[in-house]
Amino acid sequence: MPDSITILGDGAMGTVCSILLDAGQHQSTLWGAFEESIDRLRQNRENARLLPGAKIPESVRLTANESDAFNNASMVISAIPTQYLRNTWKRLAPHLPAGIPVVSVTKGIENDSLDRPSEIISESTKSKNPVAVLSGPNIAAELAKYHPASCVVAAEDASLAERVQRVMTTQWFRIYTSTDVIGVELAGASKNVVALAAGMVDGLRAGNNAKSALVTRGLVEITRLGVALGAKPETFMGLAGLGDLITTCVSPEGRNRTVGEQLGRGKKLQDILASMNNVAEGVATTRSVRALAQRHNVEMPITEQVYQVLFENKDVLAALSDLMSRDLKPETR
Repeated sequence: MPDSITILGDGAMGTVCSILLDAGQHQSTLWGAFEESIDRLRQNRENARLLPGAKIPESVRLTANESDAFNNASMVISAIPTQYLRNTWKRLAPHLPAGIPVVSVTKGIENDSLDRPSEIISESTKSKNPVAVLSGPNIAAELAKYHPASCVVAAEDASLAERVQRVMTTQWFRIYTSTDVIGVELAGASKNVVALAAGMVDGLRAGNNAKSALVTRGLVEITRLGVALGAKPETFMGLAGLGDLITTCVSPEGRNRTVGEQLGRGKKLQDILASMNNVAEGVATTRSVRALAQRHNVEMPITEQVYQVLFENKDVLAALSDLMSRDLKPETR
């Protein structure tokens, strides 16, 4: 039986979710925070700024009114960037009926609080709604073109993960399940920090050997952080960890890799961000991942160097040199 699903956020991932749900013959409502943005979508059904050529199906209802966003909804997908998530959910939570599950597709960690998206949602809804998280190597532009992809959905209640799996799987989008909410969210957020570093290597034209080494050691350090916070190490070897890391670090469409590449070529961070249509979550997430590492006494040398480049004006070549000149050690540490 088809579900009635509300998608929160009219950005690239929200648009993709509307396409996936239409393919599964589910009814869906796409909510956006700004009436003018929704009006533009009503006119041509195309998110031209973020996903040119990708059409929002005619069956999808569009609204900017939070009071009717959840009409008849049996599930909610939250596709709101991390830095806007808490304030947006404060606006929406009073209108959300209790008990309806929320699926977060947001990748990031909030600055200051260091909360993950699922924690922000649970706090905003006063834990009256079960929350699942979906993550993996899912570049929106490829999904919008019906290119095959896979991801993982995690929930503490395995039956909720299985329900999301059934609802969102299509002929070109395969979903696996997990109960490791912490691991899936941390992997999806922290890999963006490594992607920034990988882009810097590209910008310096340091070569594939250097990039491969950096990505491998990046996986080691984000796994180390995840385990310290209670995640399962095997999660970081799966789609939410290694899979997403590969895609983000090699795809020319990866926003965080692109920011890193521009930094490696000598451009200033503020100029790079000002020229972008999409949000590069990894920039803000770098602050949070570094703070988590310090709080839990976890060694994350790549994250530390990315932080210094982003926020302390460290030269990219000097950061790479410092990584290469660290004390020698066994690979398993």
